[in-house]
Amino acid sequence: MEVLGLLAIFCARVLDVSCQTTRILFLVKGQRFIAACIGFFEVMIYMLVLGYLLGGGRSLSFVELLFYCGGFAAGNYVGSWLEEKLMNTFILVEVIMEDGERARQAIEAVRNRGLGATVVQGMGRGGPRLLVEIFCRRHDVQAVQALFADEGFVTISDVKRCTGGWFPKRL
Repeated sequence: MEVLGLLAIFCARVLDVSCQTTRILFLVKGQRFIAACIGFFEVMIYMLVLGYLLGGGRSLSFVELLFYCGGFAAGNYVGSWLEEKLMNTFILVEVIMEDGERARQAIEAVRNRGLGATVVQGMGRGGPRLLVEIFCRRHDVQAVQALFADEGFVTISDVKRCTGGWFPKRL
């Protein structure tokens, strides 16, 4: 019986830490709702194992456990939201689009908003393409994406550090 209990603790901890790792990766990717859900189960596993290990003391009721886990999950969501609002970081938006008048209009619209847009010409499977690189602040992403709505393939990358070059104005 003792060996089974130890194996249960070991397996629960593997599951708990796996949830923690996955939750952090989802937070980094901006998937705060999924991260909050994973966090709920992560802390539930943790608290159940902790209650098992502490044994004879008062254990949490099911409702208390739900509220504790819910608070942890909500804390993940709110913390991620606060980080997004408070950290005014730079990002790189890259758009691959068909070379043409609509592309040129979208690029000009970006520049008219005070943002720098570097354009590189290339060749895709279907013909000439433009790679447009736009350096902006994280909270400007939606406005930039709206300029390229259904016009191309858009990727967004975090920028760790930058020096020199053109710094965008606030949208």
